[in-house]
Amino acid sequence: MSTALLPTRRIRFWFQMTAVFAVTAILAVPFAAGQNSASATGAIRVEGPTHGAKEFQSVSVSPVDGVRQFELPVDANGVYGGLLPPGKYKIVVHGVDQSNSKAFQTDAGTMDIVAGKELHLDFHKFPSARREWVPMTPADQSLPMVGEPQHQQLTLPQPQQTQPQQTQPQQQPNQQQPNQQQQQNQATPSAGGPAGDLGPMALPKKKDSDEAPPPAPAQPAFKNPEGAPNYSLKIEVPEVTLDVGVLLDKTGTFVPGLKPENFRVYEDGVQQKVIGFKRVEAPITVLILCEFSGGFSMYSPIYYFNFDMLNAAWAFAQQLRPQDYAALMTYDMHTHIITDFTQDKRQIYNAINTLQIPGFAERNLFDALYEAEDRLTRIPGRKYIVLIGSGRDTFSKLTLDQILKKVKNTPDITIFSISTGGALRAMTEGGPGFNQEISDLNYLQADNQMKTFARMTGGQWFEPRFEAEFPDDFAEINKNIRSKYELIYHPTNAKQDGTYRKLRVELVDDEGKPLRFQDEKHHPLKYEVQYRDGYRAKPEVE
Repeated sequence: MSTALLPTRRIRFWFQMTAVFAVTAILAVPFAAGQNSASATGAIRVEGPTHGAKEFQSVSVSPVDGVRQFELPVDANGVYGGLLPPGKYKIVVHGVDQSNSKAFQTDAGTMDIVAGKELHLDFHKFPSARREWVPMTPADQSLPMVGEPQHQQLTLPQPQQTQPQQTQPQQQPNQQQPNQQQQQNQATPSAGGPAGDLGPMALPKKKDSDEAPPPAPAQPAFKNPEGAPNYSLKIEVPEVTLDVGVLLDKTGTFVPGLKPENFRVYEDGVQQKVIGFKRVEAPITVLILCEFSGGFSMYSPIYYFNFDMLNAAWAFAQQLRPQDYAALMTYDMHTHIITDFTQDKRQIYNAINTLQIPGFAERNLFDALYEAEDRLTRIPGRKYIVLIGSGRDTFSKLTLDQILKKVKNTPDITIFSISTGGALRAMTEGGPGFNQEISDLNYLQADNQMKTFARMTGGQWFEPRFEAEFPDDFAEINKNIRSKYELIYHPTNAKQDGTYRKLRVELVDDEGKPLRFQDEKHHPLKYEVQYRDGYRAKPEVE
């Protein structure tokens, strides 16, 4: 072997090894990309409401920086979920309102999908949603991939086989055999059916029947009067639902056993006919609205108001039942949602424990109550507000007349108000000095406001002085909230003019006289009938 040829062979061997490494790297690109995309993904799960008129139909996600839109698959339990690459996504919910059979679409907002985390959206209290990011579980990793880009597979050119022409005639029968088998597979079977990869799928043919289809139902014969054109008539009959509570003045207990004949309902002074009657005792949806402002120094008078508020909120949370939905919101100069609606009392307890140091000394009661009612109107059904505070308003943008109008025109919301600072006011009320007289007048006005909010909505007002009174007061609230008489009637004034209609409810006996109650010793018992003082009819545009 000549030594002059060694460098040339080394160079040729070097180029061959370089080509092998390059092909191996190219083939490994899709595999590595697939591994990285599988490991760097996040999960999303969306749960719809389990009660109410709203029913989810689909949930779609779309990247913020893209134009494509993907629909999340749904499992047998009605939970939507899938795997997504990390990034920001816009989430939209589509569904149907069963109360009016109309479709709706709700934008849940833009949220982050984090690698290795599951974004859990809980719409059990629609339209509000509770969201949280938790570590992914093996069940999340088995979810289908949503919106993953398809990787292109690289193919290498097949080397050309140079064979003698004499061997080609021998290979032709082998090439014709798979073609004939493929044509046989593509042939339509005698029983009818599509052709699959493994052959035709035979399906039973439908039997030919000579029976004629049944005739269409005959149109109802109706003749218009002579000269009258064809027209359609649509009549909308308004319906009013009124919750009525009957409580004894002495004990505050609910009076059971009443019949529909014992109730008389008057609308603008005109007696109405009650067509529906039942006693209601069901889980509640309640918002705890607390005044949390000022300082927490024991030398500050505001300390006693906040101390009463914390005790009152804790006492009410203890009265909640497992099926109840409750939320906590506080206000000072602004409103703060401490926790959204939940059925877990422990979340309410933890939210109350976070109230340590207030941010502002202002007490904007009117603005906070307006925002609370505005948020609750988006939730269907009967709602309750437990308002805990001094009743004073120091810096609201709204006036008293504006908030009273809002309370009066908002349906299906009952307010129970509890005034705080009773012990401090008892010690300082009537003291010397002009400033003390002004303070006494301010708190008298505050009590009147809290009492008016409760009376206008059919609730109750409490003014506890000592801490020991809170459990009894909230036990009475809890009992009165759950026990009501529901009356339904069609108003005689069927005009949809948007006017305010005054209501009045009376209790009568079988002879039409005012109903009277007696105790075991035949002593008369006074009672109170609680109901809304009116409602606003729908305007024509609705």
